[in-house]
Amino acid sequence: MLVKHELISKIKDFFDLNIYETKVWLALLGKGVASAGEVAEISRVPRSRTYDVLESLEKKGFAIVKLGKPVKYLGIKPKMILEKLKNNARKEAEERVLGLSNIKDTEEFAKLEEIYREGINPVKREDISAALKGKSNISNYLREIIQNAAKEVIICTNAEEMDQKSKLFQQTFDILKKANIKVKIALSGDKNLIKQISDKFKISIKPITIDAKFFIIDRKEILFYLSKSSDKEDVAIWLNSEFFAQSFAVLFEKAMDGGK
Repeated sequence: MLVKHELISKIKDFFDLNIYETKVWLALLGKGVASAGEVAEISRVPRSRTYDVLESLEKKGFAIVKLGKPVKYLGIKPKMILEKLKNNARKEAEERVLGLSNIKDTEEFAKLEEIYREGINPVKREDISAALKGKSNISNYLREIIQNAAKEVIICTNAEEMDQKSKLFQQTFDILKKANIKVKIALSGDKNLIKQISDKFKISIKPITIDAKFFIIDRKEILFYLSKSSDKEDVAIWLNSEFFAQSFAVLFEKAMDGGK
């Protein structure tokens, strides 16, 4: 069985295997049931290494030993391997999140907070404006500033963006509603999707034709996107300027009222 080097390389990366493990697993999948000698011949992996590789694949769950003699091996179905790896990744991520959540209760983290608060030149939020890059970084920062709102949040974005981040916005809107924070939303895009979002979040939304993305918090700070949704990387600017945010909010309200 001849397998292209390009396929071997991609499978190796997809499933975090080494070259020999990948070749042996592919050989097993192609043969169905095979002895170590047959695997060595098909995969062209040195016979002296084949036994170790088969043992490694068995431990990782990519192969199993068939009962009987001579000893033969079966390759595990790719779909089963994929589901197993997904479950493992999910479990590891949950454990990592739990571990990170517990850090805030440690003495070391308390010391970090103390250093931040009482440093020689502690950073003051009002002294900062920043450029943000990447969907994750922007979303995390956006969540923080919105959830710290005291009076009002103005949102202007597109329906597709809000729909994709529905989990983020659902949690955020629940927090804002409990705190009696006023929320004003304008969305561009498909009108049917806008109505679905409005019904889902139980919040009034103004359809607009302007393709812009910005968020104004308490008319004191604003986060606005410099990139389009089609761009490879999201780029946004956060400004803590009451004058700029207030001016932007006034323009937003005039646009919402049809320029009156």
